[in-house]
Amino acid sequence: MKTTDELIDDLLTLAFAEDLGDGDHTTLSTIPADAMGKSRLIIKEDGILAGVDIARKVLAKVDPSIRMEVFIEDGAEVKKGDIAFEAEGPIRSLLIAERTMLNIMQRMSGVATMTRRYQDELKGLHTRVLDTRKTTPGMRMLEKEAVKIGGGTNHRIGLFDMILIKDNHIDFAGGLEKAIDRANDYCKANGKDLRIEVEVRSLDDIRRVMEHGGVDRVMFDNFTPELTREAVKMVDGKYETESSGGITLENLRQYGETGVDFISVGALTHSVKGLDMSFKSVI
Repeated sequence: MKTTDELIDDLLTLAFAEDLGDGDHTTLSTIPADAMGKSRLIIKEDGILAGVDIARKVLAKVDPSIRMEVFIEDGAEVKKGDIAFEAEGPIRSLLIAERTMLNIMQRMSGVATMTRRYQDELKGLHTRVLDTRKTTPGMRMLEKEAVKIGGGTNHRIGLFDMILIKDNHIDFAGGLEKAIDRANDYCKANGKDLRIEVEVRSLDDIRRVMEHGGVDRVMFDNFTPELTREAVKMVDGKYETESSGGITLENLRQYGETGVDFISVGALTHSVKGLDMSFKSVI
């Protein structure tokens, strides 16, 4: 299995392959090969900054000779007009790196900003906001990192690092108890130390899980806040609890006040607006 750094490098390779083709002919035709210059990352919208570390990787991949001076680090609140960093080196390299770097940073900063808004809505409660697998293909590691930068918590990274038994698994396996047993048997047979979470659709499902056992977390799928409060009482701290489905910024606090441990929110990554910024030359 590839490491996070390897996956990010693969992403950058693909990003430059689709952007550069056989060359940046505008830059090659207008900028001398030996021309040196400086550009700065200017914030054009208030939010949470994310992607500075990735910007370093982008610039280094294009040209290791580029020097970068950072003024604002990941996770900081930024306002319109702030300068996050400056980069100095061959102008051709700065221009080639510009769009790929901005695409990534704008997306990550948008995710971090959205996550901060959700987590701030839960101030004073122990409930944590979780991300999901509803991510941009190829950018999952960066979007998951942006969630952490914004103050949220990562759920599973992919299908490989946790067992999440959802409604389709339960239906195809022939029932709740069978699905849980098969998951535990699989882990034992294959030497896997994986946490097991099960999705429930009713209070009766919770009762069955409590009687059967064999899980680490129970996910309440599409429960109302009132039902969630009852569900949390039924679990009574024996397992971790998670709410999912139909949860928005407007009703998030209601769910958090039920005492649930986690709330998973697909909107952190699947429908986020990028944070506006630009990479401008310093003349």
